[in-house]
Amino acid sequence: MLERLNFIENKYEELSIKISDPSVMADQKEWQRLCREHSELETIVTKYREYKDAEESLEADKEMLQEKIEAELKEMVEEEIKELQEKIEKSKEELKILLLPKDPNDSKNVFVEIRGGAGGEEAALFAANLFRMYTRYAERRGFKTEIMSANETDIGGFKEVVFMIKGEGAYSRLKFESGAHRVQRVPDTESSGRIHTSTSTVAVLPEVEDVDVEINPNDLRIDVFRASGHGGQCVNTTDSAVRITHLPSGMVVSCQDEKSQLKNKEKAMKVLRARLYEKAQEERSKGIAEDRKSQVGTGDRSERIRTYNFPQGRVTDHRVGVTLYKLDSFLDGDIDDIIDALITEEQAEKMKAMGTDTM
Repeated sequence: MLERLNFIENKYEELSIKISDPSVMADQKEWQRLCREHSELETIVTKYREYKDAEESLEADKEMLQEKIEAELKEMVEEEIKELQEKIEKSKEELKILLLPKDPNDSKNVFVEIRGGAGGEEAALFAANLFRMYTRYAERRGFKTEIMSANETDIGGFKEVVFMIKGEGAYSRLKFESGAHRVQRVPDTESSGRIHTSTSTVAVLPEVEDVDVEINPNDLRIDVFRASGHGGQCVNTTDSAVRITHLPSGMVVSCQDEKSQLKNKEKAMKVLRARLYEKAQEERSKGIAEDRKSQVGTGDRSERIRTYNFPQGRVTDHRVGVTLYKLDSFLDGDIDDIIDALITEEQAEKMKAMGTDTM
């Protein structure tokens, strides 16, 4: 591990020189690429230098103890040695985590797709609850949200809603949310007070660039139509809504959120590109025992990952066995406790797969 850290530090130094070179800065595209690479290494190098400084201080303190020093000073040095040893051990663990293989999509924006599943209107209402939960979470993290398409019900639910969350590291925080979310509660329409169980599915897809997925324009059928609201009534007098069908895969994406046909087409293409990228990634992973992202659970949309129990005010994530009795605040976007537990579990699995590399 020390050899790898030394290599990374040397690479960081080289990049520092390059990004300060006017001849490199003249090529803005290359300069920006080098800056990104430099930034990605900075956290590791900073932590490694802290580790080395602590090691040097520890050696100096140990040498001091070999000399004849006053009892009071000796006590201070011994206390400092203890603190430095603890700092070094902590730095080692942090460096191990920083050196774990990273998902190349972690820094990307995401598309979140929520669909009402089993449970009819109640499932659609729960889909609306989940939509609010994620938009509130985005606000807490300083991320921005943008609706791509929405199919609302008459009573405020969603049969389907697709939206984008923009922010550095959005995918790294939200990628574990893919799967089936189950709700247990008494619907407002239930007169007997019986608890119903409904589900909504969530899919989290990283935003991809044109270069990541090549789409042949001849493979697309693009239809335009008038946007409709609740009950099918027209909300626009022009054919601004867009439906794109990817003929080879049969994948269909519709967007009618914007008044401009061009903007709707751009949004629909972004979603289509993300879905095709995800489909290609899933196909590559077939036959591999571990999930391609080393995510906790399979991330399959049919897999029940979490239960929201309203009568008991609890939320349980079945992948890590975490139960929180704060359902109201959780649905208000306070979901970091479970996300952090999932990330910790992912890191532990990666470290186990890599073996115990020591320093």
